[in-house]
Amino acid sequence: MANATMIAVALLFPVSAEAQTQNGLSNLFGGIFSGSGAAPSQPAPAPGGALPWSGEDGASGHPLMTAAAIREAAGNFDNCVAGMWPDAARRGITQENFQRFTAGLTPDLRIMDLMDSQPEFSKSIWDYLDILVNDNRLARGKEILAQYKAQFDATEKAYGVDRYIIAAIWGIESNYSTQMGDRSVLQSTATLACIGRRQGYFKDEFLSALEILNRGDLRPEQMRGSWAGAFGPTQFMPTAFKRFAVDGDGDGRRDVVDNPTDLIASTANNLKKDGWQSGQTWGFEVVVPEGFNYMLADRAKMMSIAQWEKLGLKRATGQPFPHPAEKAYLLAPAGAQGPGFLMLQNFRVIMKYNPAEAYALAIGHFADRLRGGQPFVQPWPRQERELSKSERLELQQLLAQRGFYKGTPDGQFGGQTRDALRNFQVSIGLPADGFATSDVLDRLRGR
Repeated sequence: MANATMIAVALLFPVSAEAQTQNGLSNLFGGIFSGSGAAPSQPAPAPGGALPWSGEDGASGHPLMTAAAIREAAGNFDNCVAGMWPDAARRGITQENFQRFTAGLTPDLRIMDLMDSQPEFSKSIWDYLDILVNDNRLARGKEILAQYKAQFDATEKAYGVDRYIIAAIWGIESNYSTQMGDRSVLQSTATLACIGRRQGYFKDEFLSALEILNRGDLRPEQMRGSWAGAFGPTQFMPTAFKRFAVDGDGDGRRDVVDNPTDLIASTANNLKKDGWQSGQTWGFEVVVPEGFNYMLADRAKMMSIAQWEKLGLKRATGQPFPHPAEKAYLLAPAGAQGPGFLMLQNFRVIMKYNPAEAYALAIGHFADRLRGGQPFVQPWPRQERELSKSERLELQQLLAQRGFYKGTPDGQFGGQTRDALRNFQVSIGLPADGFATSDVLDRLRGR
């Protein structure tokens, strides 16, 4: 649930475009992860200030993202939308409302560029956190918590979800309702339902948007947001709205855009239904001992905190862990050079809201800061730089040449690349943390 182009944390926490929209999340913090001076030249703005479609093939290489396929599908857009009427009728949408809400819809082809955006450079995890968890956002978050104290009190009582997590999501998703996106949800989801590589997924989002309007929960002018259709201060996709939105104040409407009571309650309901554990935190910053086996830093390797302690992990604050029997996994977002984190069940719940570990870490940390907590104790390896896409591609190619990588080099780092990198690190006596640095690339080059 965010409002810009698909750049999440491509290197450290790869999240596919498909995953980004599964639970109401579109592409996080577009522009933040593009390196200065590295952005491609932009076409001149179209009338009204919107950028036009580039007219080029999509970077994904998908056959439905070629320029010819996009043009052909755009030419059939009206027929495609009209052809969804039987499905809309089965969902209880009246013909009058279907015609009213689809009248005059045109495709927004600029979305095709945004859907397949692949930035040359990415921001590091520490730059990402610096941007999101800052003094201005903290100050505004504390004002929000005070302003809507009654609503947060009632929501905590009803759903058992920590107010600071809800306030953190609100702050990071839309900077407290100031950056929600300005694209028509109907136009965006209709475009994606009829054009491009994810039509089946977005057809459901488009029809769900029509259901919301048909029921009267929201007006079309309220449903404005990201290019992928996420809207409101905590960025619900239409299907997520249907599953989680609640009428918090009993006025008969579920207004997650302009009604703070509904917004706070609906976000809490989302987290609760995803498995939020009341009274528990999301995780702990930990000191990882020298010589630690970083092959254990894996989301699939859950152990009790007591077991992690036996392996030498300690809280960075020096305090004891409150519940040693809790299960956690170790996250080392900057490898052996940076802090470690033991992640609990609630961290996984935040990741259902947005399946990027960097996002969930930002939410958890921001919530702690809103609660009065301190910055992370351990330093980040700020001397390191993120590899460019061409360097990531070269790294994969070199790993493949040495027999460590079996996939197709594409410059996108996923689990297969990380495992290959770890195995290479083991082979040369480095900590197997899977952290791609210029030094590792140089070693692969034989320098």
